[in-house]
Amino acid sequence: MTDPAQLSLSAAQRAMESGDLTAAALLEACLERIDAREPDVLAWVTMDREAARAKAKALDAAGRSGALGGIPVGLKDIIETADFGTEYNSVIYKGYRPPVDAAVVSTIKNAGGNILGKTVTTTFAHRNPGPTRNPHNPGHSPGGSSSGSAAAVADGMIPLALGTQTGGSVLRPGAYCGVLAYKPAFDAINFGGTKQISATLDTLGFYVRSLDDIPIAGAALQGLRGTLPVGDDTAAPKITLIRTTSWAQADQPARDLVEEVFGKLGNAGAQTRELDLPAPYPDLFDAHTVIGAVEPLSAIAWEIENHWDDIPAPTRELVEEGRGYGLQKYVEATALAEACRRRLHDIIDPDEIIITLPAPGEAPEGLSHTGSAEFNRLWTLLHVPCLHIPVDKGPKGLPLGIQLASLRGSEASLLAAARWSAGKLGLDLFG
Repeated sequence: MTDPAQLSLSAAQRAMESGDLTAAALLEACLERIDAREPDVLAWVTMDREAARAKAKALDAAGRSGALGGIPVGLKDIIETADFGTEYNSVIYKGYRPPVDAAVVSTIKNAGGNILGKTVTTTFAHRNPGPTRNPHNPGHSPGGSSSGSAAAVADGMIPLALGTQTGGSVLRPGAYCGVLAYKPAFDAINFGGTKQISATLDTLGFYVRSLDDIPIAGAALQGLRGTLPVGDDTAAPKITLIRTTSWAQADQPARDLVEEVFGKLGNAGAQTRELDLPAPYPDLFDAHTVIGAVEPLSAIAWEIENHWDDIPAPTRELVEEGRGYGLQKYVEATALAEACRRRLHDIIDPDEIIITLPAPGEAPEGLSHTGSAEFNRLWTLLHVPCLHIPVDKGPKGLPLGIQLASLRGSEASLLAAARWSAGKLGLDLFG
């Protein structure tokens, strides 16, 4: 049998259902992988091995009920947990343990998930990086802000880990680490009890290893029974290439890969077109900048008031930037975003899938910065579901992939198109 630590969520579930694997054995395999690789990757902040072992044993004894029954889960350390410290990668919260779990943590527990521990985040999910290294090359960034979660799943440490996205903090680490990353539509997964930095942008998402995992995890994290609906993945989809006005900022190999994939999918039967978003959509980049700077003024108001000197320099700069914009610019930015969300249905069909860049290129060298969210933040602001699919490696030997997106409410079409596309590209992303 394959090393259980390398199994996808869905494959591990099948092995447990057939009697070939137990939750306890799956957990031990994950812990062995962590022991072997964590000194190089540094994906974890804290974990409680004995509590996880006891939970796995109890789950096995009870029959592992629930959508995530027996699956080990990692949580980005801005998601509050009563069983673990939650420090937000901030000296302000050193040793802090919340009194109650975040909503999504309770949802995971109710679904039978076994929460192993907390993964590294940038401070307050902003720009100040943690110690995590890219599992493909430790001299390169894993991306941010969900660095530890992306690296842990990509490196075979755990089959499911959660992240959050304000600009590109789920998709970009997924791209840099070469792992499936799914950011649902805004507010699809309850954000209560997760440290907020931007009320109208912050979105919970997750990392998995198989396209079969996304409907399972997506439904479970929303507290739903069954799985998320998936459309007909045997039917050729409509796929539209949108480059955006930022296209020239990306590295040539990353641009070439997206265009090559777009061409291959067209040759395989997809109905394709290229689209330049009309005015005022290009103005959404500036709107995201304003919203993303103003909303932290209230989201971290207590820290600003009481611990200004302990806030990292990039976040202090963001606060000063937000103070400079003022109310009128914020109102205009939020109004523009809402208008563009409404109008998107006039530009994109309900069953049409957008293909674009997930990141500017391969993971940047060095650990002092986490890369640019330029190719994610437009879609985050539009509140649409997005999915990163790893495809190949670039000239530096690091992962490159594509980003797919759809209208909110068209998730079934998005997941079906992802499956169809992976099949036509010959990608090993099933099972």
